[in-house]
Amino acid sequence: MFRGTYTALVTPFDRSGAVDFGALRDLIDAQAAAGIAGVCPVGTTGESPTLDYDEHAEVIRKTVEYAAGRMQVVAGTGANSTREAVELTRHAKEDGADATLQIAPYYNKPSPEGVYRHFAEIADVGLPVLLYNAPGRTSRDIPVAVAKRLAQHPMIKGIKEAAGDANRVNLLRAAVGDALDILSGDDALTLPMMAAGAKGVVSVASNIVPAEVVRMVDLALANDFAGALAIHTRLLPLFFDLFIEVNPVPVKAAMAMLGTAQESYRLPLCELLPENRRKLESTLRALGLPLKDTNLNRAT
Repeated sequence: MFRGTYTALVTPFDRSGAVDFGALRDLIDAQAAAGIAGVCPVGTTGESPTLDYDEHAEVIRKTVEYAAGRMQVVAGTGANSTREAVELTRHAKEDGADATLQIAPYYNKPSPEGVYRHFAEIADVGLPVLLYNAPGRTSRDIPVAVAKRLAQHPMIKGIKEAAGDANRVNLLRAAVGDALDILSGDDALTLPMMAAGAKGVVSVASNIVPAEVVRMVDLALANDFAGALAIHTRLLPLFFDLFIEVNPVPVKAAMAMLGTAQESYRLPLCELLPENRRKLESTLRALGLPLKDTNLNRAT
């Protein structure tokens, strides 16, 4: 079910800090034009921690509307409360999402059995589930043994791996075979993960360079790893610089430099340090991307 390039969508804000649905529509149109397989609204990159419940649901509804069947919509409906995640997932299903992205419960640090029951109950809603393993964000790994149990649920279809360890692909495939589609959750590790059997990526960089990320992933899926490596090598400085500070601060700054979104965040996130801004701008220029006035779109 999960194959190719999926974009971890930013949630554009206007200068007042409100969700900018016009910019969101433009972003989704650009993703469609680039051949993106799917978009993931209201995940980490979509600043889900600072969206209220109504905004969260509305961004998913609008993403489904704007995508208009041109790509999958994998809605971020995770939470560290199982009841909340179930409710959000039910709404996403009713609104026409194709699947749900489910982060491991954060902060409350459940046992492996609690992690299993959490995901199994969400999967019972009946919307296909893409598990999301990001222990750097959650302080809790999805153990391979738990993933193996979850792979037996008919609605759990894949896992996004963002643990910073390409070897997780080997461990998962040894445990579950092809029962779960594995996607890289780290742009810089997409190619090595795909060499080990992953089927694509949930990408931050594809907010900026969707066509190039799509091309890299498609070449790897076609076993043209030499061609994919050439694109990987070209984009690697961008992959690194988009995490020069916590995501999504750098990607929003880059989008503002390119004139595709305002550089507007909600606290506790705030603008890049000046030296990091200069480094990111230099990387974008080196890639030949069409920068606008780099101060024009900064929120004040």
